[in-house]
Amino acid sequence: MRSKKHHVFIISCILWLNAWLTTGTAGPVAPTSVQVIDDRQQVVSLAAPAERIISLAPHITELLFAVGAGDRIVGTVSFSDYPEAAADIPRIGSYKQLDMESILALQPDLVVAWSSGNVQTQVERLAQLGLPLYYNDPQDFEQLALALERLGTLAGRARQGQETAADFRQALQMLQDRYGSRPKVTVFYQIWDRPLMTLNDQHLISRAIEICGGHNLFGDLEAMVPRLDREVVLAADPEAILAGGMGEDSPHWIDEWRRWPALTATARDNLFFIPPSLLQRATPRILEGTRLVCEALETARSRRPEASE
Repeated sequence: MRSKKHHVFIISCILWLNAWLTTGTAGPVAPTSVQVIDDRQQVVSLAAPAERIISLAPHITELLFAVGAGDRIVGTVSFSDYPEAAADIPRIGSYKQLDMESILALQPDLVVAWSSGNVQTQVERLAQLGLPLYYNDPQDFEQLALALERLGTLAGRARQGQETAADFRQALQMLQDRYGSRPKVTVFYQIWDRPLMTLNDQHLISRAIEICGGHNLFGDLEAMVPRLDREVVLAADPEAILAGGMGEDSPHWIDEWRRWPALTATARDNLFFIPPSLLQRATPRILEGTRLVCEALETARSRRPEASE
């Protein structure tokens, strides 16, 4: 008869083999390093997935929540208001004025910065202090999908990041297939009122307009956020005007255009308010904003004189 010690030895061997087959190693599993490329095409390497993340923009906070990493955000900036759980995260200033001491006190193992929004000297100072930086600034929808995958990887949520990105790409393709080949609608998109400001074709919102079969009248201007005289917009005579207003329920910028009844967009009542959080933040919710743009441009098509004949 085999001894009790022999049975214990056999069981130990089985447990060791199972651990080896599952992890590729025998004994404790070491933290797995992660590496991605950010939107500046820089390599970001971490010895292990980040557990204490600082977000330097509202849209970045939302992206992290979208990949299941909201619980790893230890600090973010003002106006990070989505989802509701973001309200409980400590604030470390605004995206334009960071509180450096607060950031350092939180001891982050990853800082996600907004390339075109944060003050560059402050972000560079964080890098000089040895904090790992990932730069985020998607200029098209594919870069947004990649950001979901990369942030998921950095935060130890790779699978959820990949699944969220796949769902995003699929939903976007459905909008493209439905509206992309529709007759073109000339569009003025208003991002600010005084001074009057729009966006060129380098911006993500112009991609949304294009997917919906629209043409951004000022897309070829050099500046990403051009300032315009109102007379220039009146001369361009857009068929539709889209505006985000100063808040989710503040469409008064659109009402201002009713002062010019001869304007095609005004004459046909093609003045559309799009909630800014659904279109002006580079997050998965931009799909909903794009859908609203598509529906607005389809309404504009239906109001053409030939459409009623």
